[in-house]
Amino acid sequence: MILKTLDDLLGEGVSGRRVIVRADLNVPFDKANPGVISDDGRARAVLPTLIALRDAGARVIVMSHLGRPKGAPDPKYTLQPVATRLGELLGSPVVFATDTVGSDAAAKVEALTDGQVLLLENLRFNEGETSKDDAVRAAFAAELAAFADFYVDDAFGAVHRKHASVYDVPAVLPHYAGGLVIKEVDVLKKVTENPEQPYVVVLGGSKVSDKLAVIKALLPKVDKLLVGGGMCFTFLKAQGHEVGKSLLEDEMVATCRDLLSEAQGRIVLPVDVVAATEFSADADHVTVPASEIPADRLGLDIGPESVALFAEAIGGAKTVFWNGPMGVFELAPFAAGTRGVAEAITKIDGFSVVGGGDSAAAVRTLGLDESAFGHISTGGGASLEYLEGKTLPGIEALEK
Repeated sequence: MILKTLDDLLGEGVSGRRVIVRADLNVPFDKANPGVISDDGRARAVLPTLIALRDAGARVIVMSHLGRPKGAPDPKYTLQPVATRLGELLGSPVVFATDTVGSDAAAKVEALTDGQVLLLENLRFNEGETSKDDAVRAAFAAELAAFADFYVDDAFGAVHRKHASVYDVPAVLPHYAGGLVIKEVDVLKKVTENPEQPYVVVLGGSKVSDKLAVIKALLPKVDKLLVGGGMCFTFLKAQGHEVGKSLLEDEMVATCRDLLSEAQGRIVLPVDVVAATEFSADADHVTVPASEIPADRLGLDIGPESVALFAEAIGGAKTVFWNGPMGVFELAPFAAGTRGVAEAITKIDGFSVVGGGDSAAAVRTLGLDESAFGHISTGGGASLEYLEGKTLPGIEALEK
């Protein structure tokens, strides 16, 4: 059980005090326009916490990672554009430190005034953030903790990482869970501990191996498990179908066969797919039965009959959890499957959860009404690990 929340901290009073907030500002950028954020959903998700602290007179220090730099500064992964966008969202400029625990960060922390917000440069520019060595991580955490009086974690998308800013800083400072983390945990408890039946889970994405643990954890609890995306082809192969040049994990075929046997009809696979000559928006593509994928083509989306089949199963559900797109939704010819399934989820008479990651990105990219879903998670990996029953280091740290 999380011991203290942001409301507890605000009740204690933060005016004039420094509060360091772990946010998840790992936003995607437009590949064609470097520096332009393509989806600011994660930045918007942490706004309530930042606004509450700012308005209470706290001196707010925000820290986050972006991408996967190798423990050293890399201009490609700077948080500078995020600071600009965060300022726009907050309606007041955000100060930006060009390092994380160096001289610029120290000077700007020292200069903070009541109600100001400062964003530190990318945490992963420091090897101590992600180090497997406890002592190295703890040393970096001590430098971060020295900036502040209190710690707030509102980065649900990072709570499954045993990183310095997530796991070690709260061991040094009085620590509190932000509203986003509290909400995410409450929602995931709802779909794991006592979901209202019928319970339908929709899984997509590229690999069975990435979702194997969550499939095993959920299978005993669900009425239907609908499988789309690249991972469906390994299941189709397990049924004895040829899948052409589609994504395939040969080493997982036997496992999928066992899962299909164990599920006794509760795993539902596509009955048709959109098969293309190559991975391109301009590629020639046709819709074919899932059992008849041509040898020279690869499946890039589920077909209309599959959408109808999945929508029928979703329509009767009282609880739906969705993680992973049904196809390559970023390419227009292969977006219909994801759109159709997402639209079916918005219409249920029950509670729906979009499990973060590419699914959340698809909702926004395809222009779907976010308010039509019960909850859109900010953490794909964290959501899945919670559903698997794993201990999440960031949550564990908040419980101490």
